[in-house]
Amino acid sequence: MAQIEDSRKGGRVTNVDVNIVPFIDLMSVLVIFLLITAVWSQVSMIQLGSSIYGKATSQKSIPPPRAEVAFRLDILPTGQRVVIGKSQIMIPKVNGKYNMHRLLAELKKVKEIYPDKQDCVITMSDSLAYEYLVNGMDALLQAGFPQIAISTAAPAQ
Repeated sequence: MAQIEDSRKGGRVTNVDVNIVPFIDLMSVLVIFLLITAVWSQVSMIQLGSSIYGKATSQKSIPPPRAEVAFRLDILPTGQRVVIGKSQIMIPKVNGKYNMHRLLAELKKVKEIYPDKQDCVITMSDSLAYEYLVNGMDALLQAGFPQIAISTAAPAQ
């Protein structure tokens, strides 16, 4: 608060201290009020926009989205395993080589059952040759699964 005091030497001394506490109180109340009203005006705009301006573009119903089915190709030392959902198809080696023809046939069956499915996870043990991973990826691409993810975890035996 501003004060004017008389000094003993005959002059006046002014002490100017501005009390800003009421100003801070006013600003804090205004900020809180503006924040609360901004939230409520945003909510009302969303509700109004969906009820007034949201017109249906067509009368046909939208089908519910299909549940994502887990799809994995495991390359094992004993053969290959196709895991789709909870079912597993084991493709053993023939004469010590991976049966790529049967693998491709099984992958095409999966594609027929799930035509919208685009992705697959492929897993392989680090002890196997990289060539087997590339062959598995080629079979997935030929069967129509272009989105291939490679898992770093070894498949469970």
